[in-house]
Amino acid sequence: MADQFKSSSKPSINADPFTAKKTGILGQGMERRKRTKAASEYKKSLQEKQTLKRLYGLSERQFKRYVKEALEKMQRVENVSDELIKNLEKRLDNVVFRLGFSKSRSHARQLVNHSYFLVNGKPVNIPSYQVNKGDIIIIKETKKKKIIFKDLPELLKPLKTHVWLDLNKDKFEGKVIGNPSLAEVAPPVEISLVFEFYSR
Repeated sequence: MADQFKSSSKPSINADPFTAKKTGILGQGMERRKRTKAASEYKKSLQEKQTLKRLYGLSERQFKRYVKEALEKMQRVENVSDELIKNLEKRLDNVVFRLGFSKSRSHARQLVNHSYFLVNGKPVNIPSYQVNKGDIIIIKETKKKKIIFKDLPELLKPLKTHVWLDLNKDKFEGKVIGNPSLAEVAPPVEISLVFEFYSR
C-alpha cells in the first residue's frame, strides 16, 4: 500500500531541474540589475560631489569637512543644502572672486595667501576665513598699484555682485550686507546627491 502511494505521487514542480535553473537565472538577473543601479547611483553622486568640490577649488579633505559640518546642523537649520552653499560662499577667497578682485577662485586664493587684502582693517591671509555680515574687504593700499590690478577699474564697471555683497568700485572696497543663498548661487549640481555620497 505504501509502495503504491509512493509510486502514484507526483513530483513537485520545484523539483523540476529546468524550473530551478530558470528561477536561478532570474534571481541572478535581478541581483545584477540591482548592482548596476547602485553603481550608476554611486557614479552620479560622485560626479556631483566632484563638480561642486572643483567649483570652489577645494581638496577632498576640505570639502568633506564642509559637507559634514552642514549635515551635523540638519536638525537646527531650515535647509541643509542652503547651509552648505552659504559656508562655501562665505570663504574669503570666494568673496574676493565674487567682488571681481580676481579672475578665478584659484587666483583669489593666491592673492589672499600673499596678504593682498584687509578685512575690517586687518590683514587676513587665510583663504578659508569666514566673512560675516558687516565685514569690509578692501585691497591693501600698498597692493593697489600692482600690475595685476592695472585694468581692475575697467573690469569692475560692468560687474554685478551678488545681492549679499556691496561693492564700491572707486575704492575697491566690498562689504558683506547679507547671507548668500542657494537660490541665487544656483550651483550646477544636485546637492542632495552630494550629501548622499558622504552618507554611504
